[in-house]
Order: sequence, then C-alpha cells, then structure tokens
Amino acid sequence: MRPENYSAAIYKGKGSVAVETRPYPECGDDDVIVKNLIAGICGGDIGAYYKGGDAHMIWKDHEFGHEMVSEVVEIGKNVKGLSIGDHVFPNMGNAFRDRMRMATVGGFSEYIKIIQCEVGFSLIKIDNDIPAKTAILLEPFVIGTRVAESLKPGPGKTCIVLGCGIIGLSAAIMSKWYGCDKVMVVDISDKRLSNAANMGLITCNPQKEDLKEKAFAEFGSAPGFGGNLCAANSYIDAIGTQDAIDYFCSLAGREASLGVVGTHHEIININLLPLCYNNWRIGGCGNITINAAAEEIFKMMKSGKFDLTPLVSHEFKLEQINDAIKTASNPAEAQKVCISY
Repeated sequence: MRPENYSAAIYKGKGSVAVETRPYPECGDDDVIVKNLIAGICGGDIGAYYKGGDAHMIWKDHEFGHEMVSEVVEIGKNVKGLSIGDHVFPNMGNAFRDRMRMATVGGFSEYIKIIQCEVGFSLIKIDNDIPAKTAILLEPFVIGTRVAESLKPGPGKTCIVLGCGIIGLSAAIMSKWYGCDKVMVVDISDKRLSNAANMGLITCNPQKEDLKEKAFAEFGSAPGFGGNLCAANSYIDAIGTQDAIDYFCSLAGREASLGVVGTHHEIININLLPLCYNNWRIGGCGNITINAAAEEIFKMMKSGKFDLTPLVSHEFKLEQINDAIKTASNPAEAQKVCISY
C-alpha cells in the first residue's frame, strides 16, 4: 500500500542535517519509484557536513546521498526492463537527468522518484542474489576499479596501494581480482588493515613497520636512479596527501606507474628529477564507464572470492544520520558507514 508521506534527510548547511516529512511522489508513465534499502555515506557527504556542501554539489535544503541500493516499488507503463522487487542502483547524475544533482539523489530518503527512467542509464540493475550490504559498495568500487584498471593489472604485475579507506581497499581488491600476483595496502589504521588482510592482501602500517624494508621483502628490489628501489610495478594514491607522494617517491623503481585517486586539496611537492630518470608514469583515477565497471564488479561480488559484507562497519537508522556522518569521519574506526532502512 502506498504511503502518504516519506522521511528524508535534508542538508541544512555545515553541521546540520534534518529529517523531514515529504509527500510521497506520483509515478508518471515514464517514471519509477524506488524504496531505498541501504545507503552509504561518502567522503563528499562528510566534507559537506564539516566544510560546506557547494564544493561537493550538495545543495542546501536538498535531499542528498548518492550511494544506495534500492528496490523497485512502482513502474510507469512506458518503462521497459524492470519488475517490481528488482534491486537497482539509481545512477547519480542520470537519475534526474541533471549532472548538478550527482550528490543529491536522495539516498538518505525512504523513496526516490526516477524520472523518464531508462534501464542502464537512469539506474543499473543489481542481481537480487547479491546481498545489499555487498551491493552498497558498488559506487566506491567503481572508483577503485577505474584507477586499478588504468594501471593495466594482471598476472605478473604487482601493486602497492597507499591508503586503506573504502576507495583504496576497493582498488586493491580489484587489482587482485584482475590477476595481480601481489597487492599490498599501506595505512595507519589497524582496523582497516585487518579488513585488508582478511581479503588476502599484504598489509603495512608505516607507524609500526619500516615500509621500505617490507616493500623490498615482498616485491624485491632493482637498481634505479637514487640507488636500489622497490620492484613493484604500480602504485595507487588513495590518500590524497603529501604523505602518499612521499611514499611513492621513496619506493618507486624504474618504469613504475602511479594512479592518483585520492583528492588533493592542497598543492603537493614532487622532485621531477627521479621521475625523469626512472621514467615514472603518473596518471589520474581512470575513466571507464560506470556500466563497464559495474559489470566487472558484479562478477567479482558473485564469485565468492571476497566476502565484502564486513566492510560495512557501521549501520544507523535514518533519524541517526548526524551521528552516522560523525562516525564515518573517524578513519580509525569506520570503513563504510551506512543508513539502513
């Protein structure tokens, strides 16, 4: 039975999110109504809460949240390819056909109306056999997949991921999925490193271990400009700070590649002389489409090779969203924090 109203988290500005009641939407002939099952809190949501929303396209007095697994509850008569009960991912800027609504889709609302719905564009279907607590990781895994794929992973390749937040961990897991012989993640959170170890990844906490010594032990060394250097093929910056660049520069050997997926909000320093003589290649976070990435991610999720459900470290109710965002901002404790409906 259709409700008259639904609850929605509304962004009010720095440090303020209110849960309000909104009228249940009417489903037009070309539209779909979905009911959210679980929604993930993104780094952009955290940034908006503490520093302001405009830089993250989270607009004041808007419903927000853009990582969600939803269930189809109403389908307009002109919409093809969907059934009631299907699980879907509303596709951010495409859900409302407005790229300025990328982060204000309504993941932190009970229901969303997807206008002029087109399967594969407005939303992406999710196999209902994939647990919601696994499927909720699709959006961060898309980002991790992009940067991993950009470094041409595969058998005979090795990778060091700097940062073990959900993006870094997803990049590490997908590098392993693509066939890399060895993947190591570097972080100062033992909780996050424990999750990585459970995924079969090598770990290093540079506050407790000598990073260079461990990297040499795991990946070997080879001569390069500046002396003996780590023989790992590729590196991923999933931190977005000067530390990540410093780690890379201290380790990377000849022909090493760096993919930068961490968002650098400050200018960083890098010595270009070893870049020149060691022929390093530095690129961005990749650009494969969300649909192409999702296809590979769903294969990984269904394979049973990785149990991703423990990566959802905390679940909150919608009315606890302020507490949820505060918890998500604590990297020592949180991996992925979600709102569960």
